[in-house]
Amino acid sequence: MKISVVIPTFNRAGFVQKAIDSVLNQTVSVDEIIIVDDGSTDNTREVLEHNSSIKYIYQENSGVSSARNKGVFEAKNDWIAFLDSDDTWHEEKIEKQMYLHLQNDSILISHTDELWNRNNKIIKQKYHQLKPSGFCFLDNVPSCKIGPSTTLLHKSVLEDVGYFDEELIVCEDYDLWLRVLLKYELGYLDEKLITKYAGHDNQLSFSTFAIDKYRIQALEKHLKGEYKTEIKEEILKKCAVLLKGAHKHNNLDIISVYEKKVKQLDNT
Repeated sequence: MKISVVIPTFNRAGFVQKAIDSVLNQTVSVDEIIIVDDGSTDNTREVLEHNSSIKYIYQENSGVSSARNKGVFEAKNDWIAFLDSDDTWHEEKIEKQMYLHLQNDSILISHTDELWNRNNKIIKQKYHQLKPSGFCFLDNVPSCKIGPSTTLLHKSVLEDVGYFDEELIVCEDYDLWLRVLLKYELGYLDEKLITKYAGHDNQLSFSTFAIDKYRIQALEKHLKGEYKTEIKEEILKKCAVLLKGAHKHNNLDIISVYEKKVKQLDNT
């Protein structure tokens, strides 16, 4: 079972080597580490381009979805593990995840629990953030419960359902996992095998305005599917959240778009 690791990065010269080291320190070695530098303007290129332990790819800034997709297309192996450049793996992550798949050959995607570190403080996950497993599409509809840095999947899954949506600047993982979970069983290791860091600059999930817009965009792909009733209810909930904030701040553009969307959904 050979694994290619895909690490997208953008202006994280101070973080990315730590992420790479966490891959190199695994108890079972991966076959390939691919770094896709999404047009960094700091010294990321100087830090990485002569690193013999990785395959370094530079591209013009096109977003994290494009960077991850580029890494997948360049990967020479059928199994793909993702790692964000500001996260780290614990040393037994790959060994334990490989064992899960070798013992369950029908499972083509898995994830693990994760340790959340925000400004050097461990954050306890809330009940609604607990990780799912099995055929669990509906469990992931309210919010994304699969961390990209925890995942290991077979490339055939992406060839089947499609890749990261390059039109989404955030929530691209939420969008992809929903498409995957419509068809595939999700394996899960109930162990904290990665550390996810937060609180530093350059984190899209914290800096993007009205992030529910992008979740709604992802959900709308499923309005005509098997779970259309549940999807419609979730979109209406997220529209209500957006409209509450928009009325508070008198954001007429959001009010216009999402009041219209609510009316359209109410009439279907």
